[in-house]
Formats: sequence, structure tokens, C-alpha cells
Amino acid sequence: MREIKFRGWYGSKIGMMTPTFNGDINKIFAEKDGIYMQFTGLKDRNGVDIYGGDIALDPVKNIKGVICYDSHQARYKFVPLDLYHANAGNGGWTGLELNVNRRLPEVVGNIYENPELLIEEQ
Repeated sequence: MREIKFRGWYGSKIGMMTPTFNGDINKIFAEKDGIYMQFTGLKDRNGVDIYGGDIALDPVKNIKGVICYDSHQARYKFVPLDLYHANAGNGGWTGLELNVNRRLPEVVGNIYENPELLIEEQ
């Protein structure tokens, strides 16, 4: 069974919180105005938990992208930056599947703490 974990971004006032809790999921949602990210159930190639909203590097294609939840296919995907910027907000992401059969990306930051990483390199 997949481990259910969340973290929350509460802006510059509090920052990123990844609370631990013993069965009471309400603790993570106690702060108002949070943006919540769910654990994908996977770890990157360095053993770091992968959450929705993480920015990662794909070692196979040598591209940077964002981990996004595809609501049309009910799964997380690695979305290259050009597609992320073109399709932001539509819920249906074109991207690469995240699974253990394919080499997983390396998490380098997230869209809230590291927005500078969202700039596409020319």
C-alpha cells in the first residue's frame, strides 16, 4: 500500500512544512491559506521523496520539468518546462509517466521555493 504524505507551502511567512503526524491528517491542514502537495509514492534516483510541484531533471532526456498530477489520467507525470508553461492550469498534462520501470528524475527543488528553476534555458 502506498504511503500517504503531504507537505504544505505557506508563503514567505512560514515557508514549506512537511509535518509528521500519527494518524491525524488534519494537522497538516491546520494552517490557513496553504498550498498542499501530495507525495507521489515514489522516490527520485537519490532516494528523495517526489511530490507534486517538485522540479526535477530527467537524466535520460537531459531536460528539466515539473511533477504534475494529470487529472484526466489520474496519475503523476514529469512535464517538461515548455509543456508546463504552455498548459498550466488545464489539469490534463502531456508528459512522461513516473514509474519505477523507467529511470526516475532527480528532484532539484519545487515551484514555490525555487521559482527561478522554472526559467527555460535557451
